[in-house]
Amino acid sequence: ARALTPQTAETDAIRFLVGTQSLRYDNQIHIIDFDDENNIINKNVLLHQVGEIWHISTSPADKGVLATCYNKTSDSKVMTCAAVWRMPKELESGSHESPDDSSSNTQTLELLCHLDNTAHGNMACVMWEPMGDGKKIISLADNNILLWDLQESSDTAVLSSSAALEGKGQLKFTSGRWSPHHNCTQIATANDTTVRGWDTRSMRQIYCIENAHGQLVRDLDFNPNKQYYLASCGDDCKVKFWDTRNVTEPVKTLEEHSHWVWNVRYNHSHDQLILTGSSDSRVILSNMVSISSEPFGHMVDDDELSDQEDQHQEEKIKEPLQDSVIATYEEHEDSVYAVEWSSADPWLFASLSYDGRLVINRVPRALKYHILL
Repeated sequence: ARALTPQTAETDAIRFLVGTQSLRYDNQIHIIDFDDENNIINKNVLLHQVGEIWHISTSPADKGVLATCYNKTSDSKVMTCAAVWRMPKELESGSHESPDDSSSNTQTLELLCHLDNTAHGNMACVMWEPMGDGKKIISLADNNILLWDLQESSDTAVLSSSAALEGKGQLKFTSGRWSPHHNCTQIATANDTTVRGWDTRSMRQIYCIENAHGQLVRDLDFNPNKQYYLASCGDDCKVKFWDTRNVTEPVKTLEEHSHWVWNVRYNHSHDQLILTGSSDSRVILSNMVSISSEPFGHMVDDDELSDQEDQHQEEKIKEPLQDSVIATYEEHEDSVYAVEWSSADPWLFASLSYDGRLVINRVPRALKYHILL
């Protein structure tokens, strides 16, 4: 398995979805419910009969709707396609009930629509508009950015606009993120060693970080509280933090992993907490206070910082807190392809390694209280 997502619209129950990659059997989506009080994991399985799942994402507005990117073989060629699905009604919201054995025959997903990519190439990922009503999605297919409108019942997807990467060679997007800021009009994409920002209204490029990493860029994430801050990670084993207003140098670089970094995720509530997963089989939780919205242990505006510099002569300012690695998790024996924070509990996260092991962990209690108090 390499596809993992929290159920974004579910903010009460702790729930993750995992997509499998099996060549021999029908592939599945596992709905993982974590019962926090009793420390029990419950699982429901949905059949995904169309192929190996490479990417999975959930609607921010409808608990029952999700999108997958999957491999399909036709005429001895393998294509990566994307589709939007609905899960059975009774599985939509997170429940702590495990299915009775009698009724636990595996259920199937209902296909709502395909995101038709015949003209555009292989789908790398599907991103939902973060604050939206679940009707707008962007997919990345080879060197194309495609903006789709899902119709009222989500059973047809209309391509409303698109953009293509121009340049030499076989250009392909590896991943992308939709920014929660600027009224959701910006996305960032990664292709090869470059990170680009796009305006979704004009589908034009707004910034470009060339050679953001020495090798392939694997993943991106936006700081949920600071609108110009973006994290990237890649095959040079590094995690870099950027201010998209000035892209000549990263603001900070983390070099804790010893192999490709597949995933980087900001905590939704406390943006100093950064999760990374790597093919060195480790998950690392870092505390990047200096570039967070609370560098002095409380929320800070940019204006406040400039005033403080003036006062600096009169009084010694409270120093910013120090960045550090909080914990390294080594429960996986295989490459960690995905890490995700829970949408319901800001102190809880899941990681997934290729051998199909899903691990749920918490932010260490001491740090949690340090942040809260």
